Amino acid sequence: MGEVRKHIVFQGRVQGVGFRYTAKYMAQSLGLVGWVQNEWDETVTMEVQGRENLINKLLVGLNHGRYIEIEWMDAKEIPLEKESGFRVR
Repeated sequence: MGEVRKHIVFQGRVQGVGFRYTAKYMAQSLGLVGWVQNEWDETVTMEVQGRENLINKLLVGLNHGRYIEIEWMDAKEIPLEKESGFRVR
């Protein structure tokens, strides 16, 4: 299985509930790279790269967060980038 990179926008209760740091911790534990940041419209944007099954594990884990409530998510595959680590912007 090869690597993929996804650009994902999350909407719901995703700001002020630890979403970005939860995403960072989970992504690092799965060996994924990329970044996550809050947006002005109260959504959160993420770019994540790695094996697709691991990205799916990350998304399932985020949706089971205690205070996090993802109501809607838009994901699209984008070109791979040379990157190391996962960071909060």
